Amino acid sequence: MKALLLENIHSDAVEILQSRGFDVEVRSGALDEDELIRSLPGVNVLGIRSKTQVTERVLKEADQLETIGAFCIGTNQIDLSSAAERGVAVFNAPFSNTRSVVELAIAEIIAMARHLTDKNAALHNGVWDKSAKGAHEVRGRTLGIVGYGNIGSQLSVVAESLGLQVYFYDIVDRLALGNARRCGSLEELLSKVETVSLHVDGRAGNGGFFGAEQFAMMRPRSLFLNLSRGFVVDHESLRDNLLSGHIAGAAVDVFPAEPKAAGDAFTSVLQGIPNVILTPHVGGSTEEAQQDIGHFVAGKLSDFADLGATTMSVNLPQVQLDETAGGVRLLHLHHNVPGVLAKLNQVIADHEVNIDRQTLSTRGPLGYVLTDVSGARVAELADALRNQPETVRLKVVERR
Repeated sequence: MKALLLENIHSDAVEILQSRGFDVEVRSGALDEDELIRSLPGVNVLGIRSKTQVTERVLKEADQLETIGAFCIGTNQIDLSSAAERGVAVFNAPFSNTRSVVELAIAEIIAMARHLTDKNAALHNGVWDKSAKGAHEVRGRTLGIVGYGNIGSQLSVVAESLGLQVYFYDIVDRLALGNARRCGSLEELLSKVETVSLHVDGRAGNGGFFGAEQFAMMRPRSLFLNLSRGFVVDHESLRDNLLSGHIAGAAVDVFPAEPKAAGDAFTSVLQGIPNVILTPHVGGSTEEAQQDIGHFVAGKLSDFADLGATTMSVNLPQVQLDETAGGVRLLHLHHNVPGVLAKLNQVIADHEVNIDRQTLSTRGPLGYVLTDVSGARVAELADALRNQPETVRLKVVERR
């Protein structure tokens, strides 16, 4: 098994995969579509972060690719449906870097409330500006969280512990934590709070989600943060509201267009504006988070390659069957049509192969069944199963 890891994935992931018998190639930067296609022949496992785009064209060319690990939260850089159609399992790390993002958000809220970046710049320029004007404590002030998922809800808890009064809005009905208050609409939230922090996901429908209309609804002299996805915010509108003074400060970690690699040139319409914190997509970039992500995703990739386990896969039915010694495990992904399992088991019986254990799960148009078998004609059976019209992909794993 060969693994290709891109975009500076933590070294612990390399060690884990190598310890499980993978031949691992590591590259520091992202690859564009053509570069990725040229790099994937012979690769079974691909590891990426947020920059590398795994398109339908890439997947079509990568006929040996079995699984993709997104060593981050988002998976919008991967064509999930095309991967599923080809039996390529995709895993991500939905929890591992939440604390890192939350801590950055809290730090930026305090920094903007105290105008720390402006004070810092003044001192670097030799200006002693000791003044309390415009500087505020965050205790007792209001925070509005847009998107109350893993990050938004944890930010809610930490912010409340600092004395902030938290409101949140989410299109999904979420349980309020602590004393957080749910808002029935985005408009309601924007009218109530002094600081707005976006934590929405990367679905295509969120493009341009926050623009001139939403900024106009915010209270005068509010603070604004976006640590979610760059394309959800209209940066020209944000710039206009910062220059007019309607928005008193902003912290932005993600951008509509981001450089491909560290050291590349970066430009933004938000550069040079006072009390604006710009960070290079580092919300989850702490040593602790990257190490946790490396462990988690590498483990998922290994479990899929060795055992066929798809627990927490974002695009395939979720199935897990404990490892046992001896025999063969059949990993069969198929079109979810009535009677398919009975048909597959009849093929197994026709080849005089015994079923030791079996588990099945379905997800939309796909079904996935793990079957532990033993018998003399397993190789013939595998060929027969591959030739079934319902089969999407079959892999045979020897149980050691």
